[in-house]
Amino acid sequence: MKTMNNFVIRSICAILVGVLLVAWSDAAALYLVIAVGAMFFIPGIYTLVNYLMKADRQNLSFPLASLGSSLFGLWLMVMPTFFVAILMYVLGTILIFAGIAQLIKLYSVRRWAQVSVGYYVVPSLILLAGLVVLFNPFAAVSIPFLILGISCIVYGIAELINQIKFRKQESESKIEEKEIVDVTPIE
Repeated sequence: MKTMNNFVIRSICAILVGVLLVAWSDAAALYLVIAVGAMFFIPGIYTLVNYLMKADRQNLSFPLASLGSSLFGLWLMVMPTFFVAILMYVLGTILIFAGIAQLIKLYSVRRWAQVSVGYYVVPSLILLAGLVVLFNPFAAVSIPFLILGISCIVYGIAELINQIKFRKQESESKIEEKEIVDVTPIE
């Protein structure tokens, strides 16, 4: 059941990210880089302030990693357009890995369930979308984010459908295997 919940949470997150990317594809790249910058900046500043507020700093080493995290986060927030290009490569790579992971999962599911060719279409399209984003990131930032958004939505829905279908077939297969084991004579 815990595995099922992980798939559901991952699918819902993918769908939500996809909807946000489709709705605001023009500004998504900048806001995403700024958000990542804030995620580096805030914990770094928090740690630095805690260090400076300690009365007995002689026994503590200076939090150099926190300073670096804060400066990097500030750089991301101040110059987000510089990092958008890098972000496109990262997101394209993530889509490629997601498509490959789904293809591998479908291939391994064939042990206990029949998988028609149609199930391979969606992961192949996700893989293709990742390749398009990876090899053409500068065409227009909003178009790759639109592709990423649609791909995330499709990935999340496909993941939910596949999980529900194959979990049911896997449990039926295990019940059949147990019945076969239960009727074998003991010698």
